[in-house]
Amino acid sequence: MNVIKLHDKGAAVEDVQSRLALVGHLTDDQITGEFDEATAEALAAFCVNVGLAASREVNEKVWAALVDATYNMGDRTLYLRMPYFHGHDVLELQQALGALGFHRGVKDAIFGAYTELALRKFQMNMGLPNDGIAGAYTYAALRNLHHSWEGKGSSRALETLGFARAADVLESNAMCLFGTCEFSRSVASRMSNLAFATNPSSKIVSAESLSVAPYEGMMLVQVAVPGESGAAGDGDVPRVSYDSEETLPIRLAAAIEAARERAVPRMVVELPGTVWEDAGIDRSAQHFAITLLDAFCAAL
Repeated sequence: MNVIKLHDKGAAVEDVQSRLALVGHLTDDQITGEFDEATAEALAAFCVNVGLAASREVNEKVWAALVDATYNMGDRTLYLRMPYFHGHDVLELQQALGALGFHRGVKDAIFGAYTELALRKFQMNMGLPNDGIAGAYTYAALRNLHHSWEGKGSSRALETLGFARAADVLESNAMCLFGTCEFSRSVASRMSNLAFATNPSSKIVSAESLSVAPYEGMMLVQVAVPGESGAAGDGDVPRVSYDSEETLPIRLAAAIEAARERAVPRMVVELPGTVWEDAGIDRSAQHFAITLLDAFCAAL
């Protein structure tokens, strides 16, 4: 490309000025199409800000940095490739995934393996094809959850309510919990028992305790273990991985929101296995029941 420098004029200069304005180094009234002293100073400040040597002219390297800095999330499809995608849109994606409880790594604006893994987990959580590609459907899901991540840093554990304080939540949210193996059915049943012990009017119940079929609009929640038949559910069913207890409530909240948009609201929560630490089967089932119910209460 031709170097753009002091005293140059034209559309290319206006483009540079527009991008500098987008990143806060110029004001809109300074977009004149003429590369003046103010533009040169703004460009030098921008270069320092992104880790380049201060430059008062736009060469290929500076132009690439300007373009990267002015991408917004959704402007382009992102996926794992070599060389890696990098830019402001990648940073926004990392920040959104971090606030939603999926991205735990460094927010470096580089779409690497950790970002792809976080994206796949988010897609699975939302019932989307978990292909690791940030495209139209993924961006739509993120936009629907904007209230949960805009302006927020990486997620912290939501404050647990404690079952006594969760009584109103248990009474106002109808869920049918079920499993398809002995252990997952045990966890579902224990969650139902805990909910009923907290509030006899609880609407969070196990399938085994229902005397009639789940009514229309009742959320169906499958508790599953790895390798269990049907653990993945249908391809578009939101599926939450238990893995990190710290971020489980906020990931459940996102999945619940996605599940409620389905004709038949349904989601899957996949446990890490049938053993918690070195505990036996019964103690493990009780631990998962307590932590899952607490996380659901916090999410709701």
